[in-house]
Amino acid sequence: MTIATVPADEIPGAEGVFDTPGRQLLADLVSIPSPSGKEDKATAHLASFFEAQGREAWIDDAGNVRAPGDDSVLLTSHIDTVPGEIPARIEDGDPELAAEGPVLWGRGSVDATGPLAAMAVAAVDTGASFVGVVGEETDSRGARHLLEDREAPEAVINGEPSGWDAITLGYRGIVGGDYTVTTPAGHGARPDANAINHATAWWERVRAAVAAENEGKEAGGFDTITPRATGMEAGPTDDGTAVVASMATRFRVPPSETPDSVRVLVEDSLEAGEIEWGQSIPPQVSSPRGSVPAALRKGIRDAGGEPTHLHKTGTADANLYAAGWDVPVATYGPGDASLDHAPDERLPLAAFDRAVAVLTTACEQLRD
Repeated sequence: MTIATVPADEIPGAEGVFDTPGRQLLADLVSIPSPSGKEDKATAHLASFFEAQGREAWIDDAGNVRAPGDDSVLLTSHIDTVPGEIPARIEDGDPELAAEGPVLWGRGSVDATGPLAAMAVAAVDTGASFVGVVGEETDSRGARHLLEDREAPEAVINGEPSGWDAITLGYRGIVGGDYTVTTPAGHGARPDANAINHATAWWERVRAAVAAENEGKEAGGFDTITPRATGMEAGPTDDGTAVVASMATRFRVPPSETPDSVRVLVEDSLEAGEIEWGQSIPPQVSSPRGSVPAALRKGIRDAGGEPTHLHKTGTADANLYAAGWDVPVATYGPGDASLDHAPDERLPLAAFDRAVAVLTTACEQLRD
């Protein structure tokens, strides 16, 4: 398998910038569209990077890139991105990010191609185990397959943007459900509630129940439940005999709750219709005194930074690894997380370089 590199002159402003294997890999992957379900070209390129460095690598049945190595730590991040084209380009400096030097713009540069490429380089440099997983932005199918198909490593560093000098210790969980209600068709002048009325009333009851549960907590914070309606379809059936309303919903689950407790809260708001629950991911919180945060803190300090700890309101594959393997887990990677999924996603290359150094030190610490 050969590496089809991205010529520097095809990325505006990139002349002389991609001067290390890591920077070149980052540019290559950012330049290859890889939305969830369409990661094939990116996975092939990532596997070829490891092969070119003399490392065994293959693509498993889920589409993950597997590069086995020293299992004192597994470096893993996701290959997929959210949809949306941001043409790759280099700009010199970025006042908003307080960054000097080249800044790479492009979809995935932050979430999570930057962390992914940094981990790939660190894995090659240290011999650590590596997996690039697919589907994190949708159903985490790559991480779920990994849990079923692989023995637990001794520790996990999961790749997501935290900033090169910060460590993410916790994420909220998530649970999703599809609500459906059907009522007989009737004349619009009748006072009876139809399916659409029932669906909107149910959702308002859910929101009120969640607000009561969150009372006294910071709005939208790490310790709160967040309800989100992600889609709705409603109207008469094709034969005109009934009205149907369906709503797709997702709930972020704080550490004080479980997916099951949130399901109960939502189901208690039902008066008509039913909800079918999908897969869930539990919340995850790591101790700052654990071996993985300690190794990352040393790496950050050695690279000239002062480490900080974060708790994020989103959800990551780290939650699944912590629950499924019961090993030390922390999340780390270059990039400003406020740019996740944003139309101005971009990463200073100096931050990427420092992240590679941090991960290399952390792997060496965990191996000793």
